[in-house]
Amino acid sequence: MFLEQSFHLENKFWKYLIGSFIVILTASLAQIPLLLALYFSSSNTDLGQLSTDEMLRVLDSNVSLFLMSLTFVGGIIGLYFVVKWIHKQHFISIINPYKAVRWERVFFAFGIWSLVVVFSTGIDYLLNPADFTVQFEWQSFLILVLVAVIMLPLQTSCEEFIFRGYLMQGFGNLSGNKLFPLVMTAVIFGSMHIMNPEVSKMGYSILIYYIGTGLVLGIITLMDDGIELALGFHAANNLIGALLVTSSWSVFQTHSVLIDVSEPVLSTDVLLPVFVIYPILLFVFSKKYHWTNWKEKLTGKISQPNAI
Repeated sequence: MFLEQSFHLENKFWKYLIGSFIVILTASLAQIPLLLALYFSSSNTDLGQLSTDEMLRVLDSNVSLFLMSLTFVGGIIGLYFVVKWIHKQHFISIINPYKAVRWERVFFAFGIWSLVVVFSTGIDYLLNPADFTVQFEWQSFLILVLVAVIMLPLQTSCEEFIFRGYLMQGFGNLSGNKLFPLVMTAVIFGSMHIMNPEVSKMGYSILIYYIGTGLVLGIITLMDDGIELALGFHAANNLIGALLVTSSWSVFQTHSVLIDVSEPVLSTDVLLPVFVIYPILLFVFSKKYHWTNWKEKLTGKISQPNAI
């Protein structure tokens, strides 16, 4: 039912191309406050000679986190306009085929993945204490909590609205099947992270993690007929992670409790989540929400009752 919503009289794939351009435009315009802050804070620095992460360090990390997140606020605003005025749909249609958000699913996914992040970070700290430095400063941390709790769910929700909602329906409209949008959104989602400093640190192999994460979130969306579980998972992953630990090579530089000073290891940092933890998570979700008929829901054709 979720992908079928892309088929109605007002929808054609070319509209998704126009809509994507508008979302990119509004997100880009929302970067203006960040660019102005960087300009006025770096009078003695040639920003053109700096990498993206080096430029962001010109500002306090709480300030840069807030200003970076405005990009996604702009993206949500643009997407709302696109869904309502170009596709003539209610915004809820890119969340699920029902009339209301299933908040229980959002909070369940947020809770279970928060526990995973806290537990894995704690185990890593206990087993490898030399890999971490405690940097807890309560004033900066409290400001981080305020900024992160407000802004990071907007950032992650924007990405889910776009990739697991809007684009997945758009590629479903184009292909008429479920496998194509599942794969395409995962690949595009992973490729969008190619400019992250983690890639320059660990190499392109880390894209296995990003594409794998996008694939799992797509599977969750198709099996559950909506993006609520993906919304909760993504918010927990970024929010709890930003509060607990940062590193010199991560995309988020924050006043977190810990700094990871170790060298990242490809096998544990990339392969373990994708090939061990994610399958367990899918199993838990499938048992709780009684998922069945996996092959049809992930690879079957999309019925088009209103297509023309």
